[in-house]
Amino acid sequence: MVNQNNILPRVLPFAIYILFLALSDYLPQLLNGLSIGILSFDSKWLYLVRVMSVLAALLYFWRGYIELTTKPALIDFVHAVLAGLLVFLVWILPYPAWAGVNNHPQAVDIEQDVLWLSSRLIGAALIVPVMEEIFWRSFLMRWIDNKNFLNISPKNVSLFALVVSASVFASAHHLWLAGLLAGLVYGALYIKYKNLWIPIVAHAVTNGVLGIWVMLTGHWQYW
Repeated sequence: MVNQNNILPRVLPFAIYILFLALSDYLPQLLNGLSIGILSFDSKWLYLVRVMSVLAALLYFWRGYIELTTKPALIDFVHAVLAGLLVFLVWILPYPAWAGVNNHPQAVDIEQDVLWLSSRLIGAALIVPVMEEIFWRSFLMRWIDNKNFLNISPKNVSLFALVVSASVFASAHHLWLAGLLAGLVYGALYIKYKNLWIPIVAHAVTNGVLGIWVMLTGHWQYW
């Protein structure tokens, strides 16, 4: 029988993140200019609220993430970094229109938005990868093969589960082809190294380097 106590900690942080995304077209209209006393709220800070909410959920459930208790070897971390850099390069390729586009370009004044950019980079590089790898790889990829997913060793995950989970992961990204390739790489890392920290580190490197690249080049459409 599936233990619901194992599912909720791996789904809820992701669900919180998705809920904020689903409301992203509506909350700014409600919150821009909202004042509490002398304080006013700028909806651009919704990203910070989103990742802080996810972080709070992760910390609340942290002791239950048994897949994070084993630390990999140092050389495995090196491989994770290299894989993350590879995914970054894949992500910024000049894709044709059918491969997906980013529908939310934005212009940012770097000098005036240092705090916002810092929170965005920290969230993308340190919080989102943990939340997403716990959901997509540790939970969903194994759950596809067996509803008692914690009983499945990463090395025994089927090719079917890898492809399906990567495909669903891709559907959550505007650049779906890049998302599919990224999902396959992160999933393959989990299967090969049997340690969730490896795809987490790879994902963190991808997001962190992408964020820095965006700030340096002004390609805000990737954010």
